[in-house]
Amino acid sequence: MILRKFMQWAATASSSERAEGAGSLARAYLHADLSPQDRREAELALTSLLDDPAACVRKAIAERFASAAEAPPAIVVALANDQSDVAAPVLGRSPLLGDGELIDCAAIGDAFAQAAIALRKELSPAVAAAIAEVAAREALIALAVNPGADIPEFSLRRMVERFGADGELREAMLSRAGLPPSVRADLVSATAAALSKFVVGRDWLSPERADRAVREACDKAHVLIAADAERASDWRAARELVRHLRVCGRLTPSLALRALLSGNLCLFEALLVELSGLPAKKAVPLARDWRGAGFSAIYAAAGLPAKLLPAFRAALSARHELTVSTEAGAARLSRAMIERVLTACEGGDPRELGSLMALLRRFDAEAAREEAREAAEQLFAPEIVSRPVFAALGDGRFVSSPRVIVIDLEAIEAELAA
Repeated sequence: MILRKFMQWAATASSSERAEGAGSLARAYLHADLSPQDRREAELALTSLLDDPAACVRKAIAERFASAAEAPPAIVVALANDQSDVAAPVLGRSPLLGDGELIDCAAIGDAFAQAAIALRKELSPAVAAAIAEVAAREALIALAVNPGADIPEFSLRRMVERFGADGELREAMLSRAGLPPSVRADLVSATAAALSKFVVGRDWLSPERADRAVREACDKAHVLIAADAERASDWRAARELVRHLRVCGRLTPSLALRALLSGNLCLFEALLVELSGLPAKKAVPLARDWRGAGFSAIYAAAGLPAKLLPAFRAALSARHELTVSTEAGAARLSRAMIERVLTACEGGDPRELGSLMALLRRFDAEAAREEAREAAEQLFAPEIVSRPVFAALGDGRFVSSPRVIVIDLEAIEAELAA
């Protein structure tokens, strides 16, 4: 009876009327006390509406069934494979869609449908990985900002690989809590590459100068990332970062030296462990014995340049003796340590150590500029903080904070008039 009457009415109703009727029938299916026969006929009527040429009719059903666990699975699956504005409600909320259906819909859907899946309240690693691999930029941004998405680390790196040049995606990914160090390193490289392309394209820097600036900026960022791991006493994170940097070809002697000159022993030791191939329990004591033959042995096993050995010894000696920038998690270059290394290398062969001396002087210039910035901030900060901020007292007077100055506007107006 329900089916016959509904189909007779739908044959002459307008699309908006059919959409309203479809929504009412779907609501009745979920909440009304229908007999088994009436429920079966209601389901048949709703199924027939899946072929309705008006998308608004199908969308009305999708919105009613989107969050319902009692909805007919066949109808939900059909709606999930409809055009994106119809499919989005069920793709984003339906508990009846498993990982297989979601992955299949992500593979064939457009950016809107993919984003609906990416924003589900809970998203399994399998679905998140599929979206990271095939989805459009907008869907990846939606995935990145979804705290309920369990995104594997390799998928996060794949997102950077595919759309790392996009600033919105990088910002969205950086907003995620607990981002792995390797992914943070990839985001640093993607940002640096985008900036380098921009400044070279504008002829602001030569390609060579831009490459060096990018390389040194990335090294500085990697030290900062390792410093966070050291502050958290997360040795494994530092090892994973170093291993990733090695795979990417970014594990260089200049990075190792910067880490030491920033007081970051964690990154330097992880680098020696990774490059030497020795177990950490054996490698770390050798790395800390900077005066003895053990350090020379692990340094050689790591494949670091022999001509730079005195510089590393001097840096370790300075770190041992000085208190500047040697706290756990240090990430800022120490001028005192740089001066010690410069002094230790001054008597060497200029042909062999020329590039090292140039690198050390660039480090010294960078540290000097950072000191100057900090001094300037401390010098001008009180004046900026004490800038009056006015608040109305309600009686024609204003009070400023932090300086307690009461300004009587009427008195000022009278004085100006006089």
